[in-house]
Amino acid sequence: MFGLLDALKIGAGIAAGLMLYHLYAVSIGYPSAAREARAGYVLLAEKTSAEAKAAEMERQRNAAAQASEEHRKRLAAAEAAEQTAKDTLETEIQSYELQLSEKNRACAVTAADRDWLLRH
Repeated sequence: MFGLLDALKIGAGIAAGLMLYHLYAVSIGYPSAAREARAGYVLLAEKTSAEAKAAEMERQRNAAAQASEEHRKRLAAAEAAEQTAKDTLETEIQSYELQLSEKNRACAVTAADRDWLLRH
């Protein structure tokens, strides 16, 4: 039915077809390889995104902790400065009263006056 020449023609046609398919697949990329690459890329992109979100959340947490610590330090310094100011004022009041008592003069500072001085 088929001769040797016909078999060679069919073989050459099949080889040429396979060669054309290979050239086509190489030029546009193998569809299965592209699908696999895209699937891997999606997983990689999701992983990278999750890592970036976690890193950003950790950075924000560290920044908040640092800001809280700085605020605590400033508050402690302000309280210490306020206490020092109160102590200084108390010392000044006592020294003024001592000076008046040495000169045999009375200090007309009442408790209300003293409270007003401490507040201002």
